Amino acid sequence: MFRHLSAIWTARHFLLALVKLDLRLRYRRSVLGIGWSLLHPLAMTAVFTVVFSQLFGGGDPVGYAAYALAGLAVWAFLREAATLGSKAFLLNESYIRQSPMPYTIYTLRTVLGQVTHACLALTVVVALVAVWKQDAGVLVGVLLAVPGLLLALVAAWAVATIGAFLTAFFHDVAHLLEVGAQIGFYLTPIMYRRSVLDDRGLGWLADINPVNMFLTLIRDPLLIGVPTGAQLAHWGGAYLGALAFTAVLVALAAGIVSWLQKKVIFHL
Repeated sequence: MFRHLSAIWTARHFLLALVKLDLRLRYRRSVLGIGWSLLHPLAMTAVFTVVFSQLFGGGDPVGYAAYALAGLAVWAFLREAATLGSKAFLLNESYIRQSPMPYTIYTLRTVLGQVTHACLALTVVVALVAVWKQDAGVLVGVLLAVPGLLLALVAAWAVATIGAFLTAFFHDVAHLLEVGAQIGFYLTPIMYRRSVLDDRGLGWLADINPVNMFLTLIRDPLLIGVPTGAQLAHWGGAYLGALAFTAVLVALAAGIVSWLQKKVIFHL
């Protein structure tokens, strides 16, 4: 695994060139450019705020908008990293056949492109929280959210790698991930708060949902800013769970890479 990571580091300029190429091609000849990546989460946030702010937001539309947009940004990053990442080998077949680069460089290409869009949306969240709370605690929240975002990036890279290898052998995997993502959206506290599940005795759905851990580690610090002792303890538990979950994903991805990297080329 260390040799594999070393090879990726050696090819880092090629990787960054691919990420830049993706962004350039996606927004070429566009008036708003990369700003279009904000259109969908902002539109969904506006709809959620109009429809659900009184029901789930306690009558505070700005606070609810920040909550919903942060949730949508994290969810969209993890969803796109998994669904698009699972197609990475199929989409990069020409590169794979021509260049002996590590396979995971292509899944990392997808993940880095998606995290760029997520960071743009989270920047808008920070601005909303600054307007909402009007204190410097938002800067503390940003610093506390960075480790959670990095952990989510590693987990997303592992999931994308696992999905890409499986999709190369069974193309149905990509479609199953898309269906699962649609179901998972409504089971994840994005447009509603965790308390809605707890009040109905369904809190266990959030407990077994790994996406909820990353929401806790990224969204909560941005919205809360300076945490209390109880909040720090809660985040500590979420970190332990997210670290364990990510470690399992990384180990599984490393095993699949070692097992299938010499076979996958024959199935593309």
